[in-house]
Amino acid sequence: MALFTARDRRTAEALAELTYCNPFRPRRIELERIALGAAYVESSLPWNQQGELIDDHPNVLRLVALARSLAARARDGLVRGNAAADADLALYEDIVVFLAYHDWRERFDFEPNERSRRGAPRRGVARAERGFTECLAEYLAVGRHEFESLRNAGHVLACFYQVSRAFRSIFRCVIGVSRPTSDFRAAIWESIFTRDVRRYRRSLFTMMSDIVTLITGPSGSGKELAARAIGLARYVPLDRATGSFDESDVADSFFALNLSALSPTLIESELFGHKRGTFTGAIADRQGWFETCPDLGTVFLDEIGELEPAIQVKLLRVLQSRSFQRIGESRERHFRGKLVAATNRDLVAAMADGGMREDFYYRLCADMIEAPSLKARIDDDPAELDTLLAFIAGRFLPGDSEALAAEVGRYVREHLGMDYAWPGNVRELEQVVSNVLVRGSYRPVRAVPAPDEADELVGLLRRSEITAEELLSRYCAMTYRRCGSFEETGRLLDLDRRTVRMKLSRPSAS
Repeated sequence: MALFTARDRRTAEALAELTYCNPFRPRRIELERIALGAAYVESSLPWNQQGELIDDHPNVLRLVALARSLAARARDGLVRGNAAADADLALYEDIVVFLAYHDWRERFDFEPNERSRRGAPRRGVARAERGFTECLAEYLAVGRHEFESLRNAGHVLACFYQVSRAFRSIFRCVIGVSRPTSDFRAAIWESIFTRDVRRYRRSLFTMMSDIVTLITGPSGSGKELAARAIGLARYVPLDRATGSFDESDVADSFFALNLSALSPTLIESELFGHKRGTFTGAIADRQGWFETCPDLGTVFLDEIGELEPAIQVKLLRVLQSRSFQRIGESRERHFRGKLVAATNRDLVAAMADGGMREDFYYRLCADMIEAPSLKARIDDDPAELDTLLAFIAGRFLPGDSEALAAEVGRYVREHLGMDYAWPGNVRELEQVVSNVLVRGSYRPVRAVPAPDEADELVGLLRRSEITAEELLSRYCAMTYRRCGSFEETGRLLDLDRRTVRMKLSRPSAS
């Protein structure tokens, strides 16, 4: 007798695919419908857009019960000695893995931003391997069959732990219900596990730090939040000696650096470290972040498009060989963490203009994520505005967040309109909330068209009311607002990008 009936096999195949699919893709819900059939509960918003409802969502509960029933029947068949083809044994193992994850998932609940003492295991996880192995053995230690999941139970448990952390980290870092937001979450998931979770579990789980993730998108759209979600969801191996997980390297080791805010010398010092006396102010030897970052840590480089070509060369070596040297030293050191970069610039255009080295770009673009604009999210689903306002208001005013969110929502609809462009994206929406909270109004920077700057400058020149220094600063500011980067502004005006930055920092450039 076969391990599964024809009907059970169709259900088992859906459950097996569901076990390893991206939980944020529409395919996840399609597979639930296939597995549950008439028992599927339709809802206006699937659980994989809500996140916090997974614990008690009726479809998830029904899937777990279905998997338990199928696994029990198949196990009984194996105990009776029923013949089982390799394909049926693989389906059976996948169902057991699905069931085991949901039976153990609640033991992994934790706050991703909570800092832990090094060596201190999480509640409910300490000494977990023995109990988890016994859980798997109930189903997989049958007959003479050998199952990889039972043989490597500690690794399977570590993957479960990572999946749970990744799911919660992504939902806590990316808020919203629109399709662009869901696609953004799905892309972050694939940056952690790739599109093939089975292959990730087999061989890629220790190799993802070698792949650089590049996050693109407009300013204020949540690129750093995506980077943080990736950093918080690194694979943490089970410590066989203690039978527990220590994710302190992950929780405490996310290093973010905004490259556009620092001079080239400071950027080098921050990244690579320096030797005492190498430059003015180097009064002691200093470790850079590549050296400080532990194996499970993450270095996030924001505004990577503003990096000087000379530093691109040095960073390229890190990307190629994972090695570097402190400034002023010849000793080779190694970076073993994960590197995530972000930019709001068109790097292909920068490459064509000479501001971005081709070899550097092609090392950066191995894994790319695009953060959607707030306008695109609201256009797709107007409810996105209210979802974000509820979240932001909860941070500003926890005790009275519902009233604040409703007040800001009314203000946006009455004074800005649902067609507002949101040039500052989610960051601008946060400023709307704070402005309405404090003053009851918000004055958008670009709501009223500015007077023609060129005409204004011509008028000042004709009246001899502007100095040469002020003229250059204003001209730099005009060009920068049009092209959006120091590099491109310098190229158009035949100025060094550092000169452009200096001119823009002057009061007259505003």
